[in-house]
Amino acid sequence: MTTAETTVRTARTLRTARTVRSKSRKPWTTGQIVLTVIGVAVSAVFVAPIAAALFTSFKSEAEAAEIPPHWLPEVWTVQAWKALWETGNVTNWFVNSLVVSVCVTSVVLAVSALAGYGFARTEFRGKSVLMGIVMSGLMISPAVLGVPLFTTVQQMGMVDTYWGMILPQCAPAAMVYILYKFFQGIPRELEEAAFIDGAGRWRVFFTIVVPLARPSLAAVGIFTFIASWNNFLWPYMVTNNPDLMTMPNGIATVMNSYGIQWAQLMAGGLMAGLPLIVVFVFFQRQIVAGVAHTGLAGQ
Repeated sequence: MTTAETTVRTARTLRTARTVRSKSRKPWTTGQIVLTVIGVAVSAVFVAPIAAALFTSFKSEAEAAEIPPHWLPEVWTVQAWKALWETGNVTNWFVNSLVVSVCVTSVVLAVSALAGYGFARTEFRGKSVLMGIVMSGLMISPAVLGVPLFTTVQQMGMVDTYWGMILPQCAPAAMVYILYKFFQGIPRELEEAAFIDGAGRWRVFFTIVVPLARPSLAAVGIFTFIASWNNFLWPYMVTNNPDLMTMPNGIATVMNSYGIQWAQLMAGGLMAGLPLIVVFVFFQRQIVAGVAHTGLAGQ
């Protein structure tokens, strides 16, 4: 077989494959078109504020304060980003947020896993009452608890400390419920087989239950980290020390005698949200798997 014949046959094969592929494609239905349009519209609604913040951060302060505002800057500049780094203590804010969020996430994972497993697998007097008290925490706004929590923290001498910012955020009623629902779905036969082999409750928990709960634990950890990172009200209430400011609190101080510096504020907001975007991009599978495993998607 000559090279020319081989080339001709290869070309025919490719044309045939393209024809079959084009014939196998079905035209979009009306429902698919409607859903696609709705999805694009919803995505645009969520992306528009981020795009507006990004464009504003590249404007001068005078242009950012113009009314009516316009989307694209007339003169592109990075002055807002430079001013934020020069006048603000961004590195310190970032470290404080990271320390607080990591500690809160670690404590919440430990507490919610133990509490959820205890409610799902052990029987004790007053269990239903205690579970009701825990679930009632889902109906109480954190803002309502601000004053009594601050009074308690003040009496314990933890104002202007890391522990004062961390401990009050470690009452995870929602996270206990998520893991409680997951642990209920684990077959009891797995644990009973381990008990027959001589394993104790703690060994069963750490060697069987925790490995099975990795998707839910990952989802709980990510949700907690994001909530703690974005928490503005409690760190603002419990600390007056500029060296202990978190990212949301530090960005709120971007003002001068003329008022809010909008370009710097948008740059700081994007800087604060970047770690959360990275977390979501790398762990979105764990988030979806965690919700699916807990059964919350259908509730």
